[in-house]
This record gives sequence, C-alpha cells and structure tokens, in this order.
Amino acid sequence: MKKYDRLIFVSSSDTAVAPMAEAILESKFLLEELAITSKGVVVLFPEPINPKAEAILVSNGLTMKEHRSEPLVREDFEDRTLVLAMSEGVKQKIRTEFGEEYSLLIPVLNEYVGEKEEVFDPYGGPLADYGRCFTELEALIGKLVIKLNEEELLC
Repeated sequence: MKKYDRLIFVSSSDTAVAPMAEAILESKFLLEELAITSKGVVVLFPEPINPKAEAILVSNGLTMKEHRSEPLVREDFEDRTLVLAMSEGVKQKIRTEFGEEYSLLIPVLNEYVGEKEEVFDPYGGPLADYGRCFTELEALIGKLVIKLNEEELLC
C-alpha cells in the first residue's frame, strides 16, 4: 500500500522555490504515482512563476509556465499527503497560520532528506542565484526520490 498519494512543496509565495521543486520532482522516476504540487503561505492572488525561475527551468529542459500560485489551506493537511516546507521560516509561518499541531507534521525539505543546509532562496537576486537554487534543489530532490522510493518498498 502506498504511503503517500500527494506531495506539496510549500514556500512563501509559491512563485519560485516550490514550483521549481515541483518541476524537478515531476521529472524524476518514482515507484508509485504521486500527485505533486506547490503552495504558498503568503499568496493573496494567483501569480505566475517568477520569470527568472522559469528561465532556469527552461535551460534545464523543464517548465512551469502554466503555474499559478495557490495558498496552502487547512484541507491540504490530509493523512496521505506529505507537506514539505522549503525553509524553517515557512514552517514557522505555517505554525502561526494553522497552529502548532500542523507545523509539527511538516518537515523542512533539507531535514527530511538528512541535510543540514536549507535550500538557498533566490528572491530578488540575479539569474545566477536562481541557478544556484535549482542546483541545490536538484540535489535535495534526488535524495527525496531515494527516500520516497525506499518508503514505498517498505510499505
């Protein structure tokens, strides 16, 4: 039996880091089908992906040009949904918005895969910063794929 049916990457605005993570994971092989999406904790209205993030994705053979930001909502916290915060700051915002019991359920991506360093947030930086973020996400998502596939084998 599958452990998760859905995975949500959560960032601040859902316009760069989380959508890039979504695109990267969607391009990887998972043993079981998993609905992958991204959400934000500060989303006032739907916005497209940041143009610099999209440019980096395209240069790596991926795209999220149809992406529109969505807010994280209480209904996203389902039993068979893995919600991963992209940073400790996002996790703290979830705690503020939804309460302690929700933030306890949500690991930060780097911690979930056994890494100490959070992914670099390129917000407001030059294109090279978005490239650095992509490279870091690629490494973390590679470890995430291994972990998810191992968990499926153990179920």
